[in-house]
Amino acid sequence: MAELAALDDPKARAVNEKHGDDHGVNLSKLRALAKRLKTQQELARRLWNTGDTAARLLALLICRPKAFERDELDVMLREARTPKVHDWLVNYVVKKSPHSEELRLAWFVDPDPVVASAGWALTTERVAKKPEVLDLVGLLDVIEAEMKDAPVRLQWAMNHCLAQIGIEHTEHRTRAMDIGERLEVLKDYPTSPGCTSPFAPVWITEMVRRQNDK
Repeated sequence: MAELAALDDPKARAVNEKHGDDHGVNLSKLRALAKRLKTQQELARRLWNTGDTAARLLALLICRPKAFERDELDVMLREARTPKVHDWLVNYVVKKSPHSEELRLAWFVDPDPVVASAGWALTTERVAKKPEVLDLVGLLDVIEAEMKDAPVRLQWAMNHCLAQIGIEHTEHRTRAMDIGERLEVLKDYPTSPGCTSPFAPVWITEMVRRQNDK
């Protein structure tokens, strides 16, 4: 904890706070620390239990994802209220867990929109890797009905799923593009030069173009 405190940079903290993250540790330095520590499950649990955001990010880098029980991961997700901790927990730990499908189904219908966004993130991965477990038409129906008025975190997750369906599944691409055009979610989101807009029709078009260029 003292080492993490020494790595805290006020400028980095100010930037992170604009995105809802309350830590000031450079992520490259955090990853270097994790590389030095290597996998330590018990230390990871102790770091997580401090409640400190930088400590929790480090915990997620040195933990053993398959060592967590299903209910333990559920509690951790509900405790992970900052975007970066939430994102790393889902992508670095839950996706590698034997409980990921069970948690996906439970979180997808959770009344807490932040928890539900994790269910959508796991579903988006299935769109690309395991579409046979999904009802893609049903997903598009839900997105069409609910994405426009969804809370921000959930809206982003649903939009990612919409784009992924359009990118990966040609038979649903026209409908995915049409939903994006009509709902106009993230249409005016500021995008840096060289980056792809998160507006689904633009995102789908660009990613399909890249695939066709390979």
